[in-house]
Amino acid sequence: MNPENIDRLNEIIQLINNCRHVIVFSGAGISTPSGIPDFRSQNTGLWTKNDPMEVASLTTFLTNPFAFFDWFHPLAKSIFDAKPNIAHYTLAKLEESSKIKAVITQNIDMLHQRAGSKKVIEVHGSIEYFSCLRCSFKTNYKSAIIQAFLQDSIIPKCPHCHSYLKPGVILFEELLPELAWEQAYTQCSMTDLVLTIGSSLEVYPANLLPELAISNHAKLIINTLSKTPLDSEAEIIINIDVIEAWDYLQSHLLV
Repeated sequence: MNPENIDRLNEIIQLINNCRHVIVFSGAGISTPSGIPDFRSQNTGLWTKNDPMEVASLTTFLTNPFAFFDWFHPLAKSIFDAKPNIAHYTLAKLEESSKIKAVITQNIDMLHQRAGSKKVIEVHGSIEYFSCLRCSFKTNYKSAIIQAFLQDSIIPKCPHCHSYLKPGVILFEELLPELAWEQAYTQCSMTDLVLTIGSSLEVYPANLLPELAISNHAKLIINTLSKTPLDSEAEIIINIDVIEAWDYLQSHLLV
């Protein structure tokens, strides 16, 4: 690692240690090292291969569920095959030591929770549960219905009314979950330091949350490989892989 990046990481350590209410805002880039594809990376992002409105919208789920589940199955498989990485584990340890108050995530993969984080706010929903939009039946990913989908591509149906079960992720055309949004809004109103990790900060309306924190005089740190719309507002930008960054940070913060 070059000396300039080491200096930036040491500044981040100092800020984390000195601020009173540190929160995390994570995006797909924190989970790509775990084997989960992101959505917007050039050539490899999921939206470079599919039009999201044709495969990941509520309309598609309701009117063409076969197209939806054909797209969703490999993503779901990659999520459940993935394991948390050092960034997830370090954030969980920092929460345990009260250095981080909450993780706001755009991710649906539950890797923060699997690493041990307790205060996780999922603004784009989660793959943990599947539910019936007709009769409100709900089941989690460990159930036989969902395991049959993951292992054998059998599209999950409600055992009561036989409607297709929708994963608990926010699709295009859906509103963000109200409770999660309120919790995230509260955290961004209280924080004095936001660590954004692996997010392009382009997805509306979730990208308004770091802006809210900045408007309340919080400092912003950005750890992502690409430029973001908030680079000019950031206290520190470190454009290196999250594994490299958080391997260094954990060895100096968790002492």
